[in-house]
Amino acid sequence: MERLQKVMAQAGIGSRRACEELIKNNRVLVNGKPAVLGQRVDPEKDEILVDGRPLGAREPKRYIILHKPRGYVTTSRDQFGRPSVLDLVSVQERVYPVGRLDYDSEGLVLLTNDGELAFRVMHPKFQLPKTYRVQVRGQVTPQAIDRLARGIVLEDGPTAPAEVELLQASGDSSVLKITIREGRNRQVRRMCAAVGHEVLRLVREAMGPLTLGGLAAGEYRSLRPQEIQQLLRAVGL
Repeated sequence: MERLQKVMAQAGIGSRRACEELIKNNRVLVNGKPAVLGQRVDPEKDEILVDGRPLGAREPKRYIILHKPRGYVTTSRDQFGRPSVLDLVSVQERVYPVGRLDYDSEGLVLLTNDGELAFRVMHPKFQLPKTYRVQVRGQVTPQAIDRLARGIVLEDGPTAPAEVELLQASGDSSVLKITIREGRNRQVRRMCAAVGHEVLRLVREAMGPLTLGGLAAGEYRSLRPQEIQQLLRAVGL
């Protein structure tokens, strides 16, 4: 017997956190009854329906890297009907995006049906670094860089220390390289705003050992076996 959200994640429904939300929103039935969070099931014997569809057998694990363009959301569903990164990918397995990258941002997105990996990549406990190239309005001072590096107090609490490097300063804008080990909503944009700089462009260039490499915006590819092993090791798997 295993926890329902774990069984759902292993079947490629979504991350464990996403599966918990499906259960909370009464979109999952077990043997004809609404599921409850933490419920234990036997996937070989129990009938599990998600949005009325039977939970399929465990799919082969799939790992994909995508270069997200602007104008796409990193969710499976969007209340405003905006295009999703899933619209850019055509694979047999039911994969889902791991972590957030907001509508106006670009760069590396990981898609997988490996629920345990997805959970660890997103959870701050596992300290997986995410690196961004950030163009901001104005000239960034050494004092602002120091504040960003030491941590910024945001409305949802202080950020952890970050790695911040000034790459370029010209005219009325600056380019920063920022590496964080958290994954809050629009975190890098809010950090920059807190030190007085509006983000003009944000590109996620790396996630742990993964980098965009030569992928153009809108392109994707499967991870190579060595990359999969490096990523698993990076989150303790």
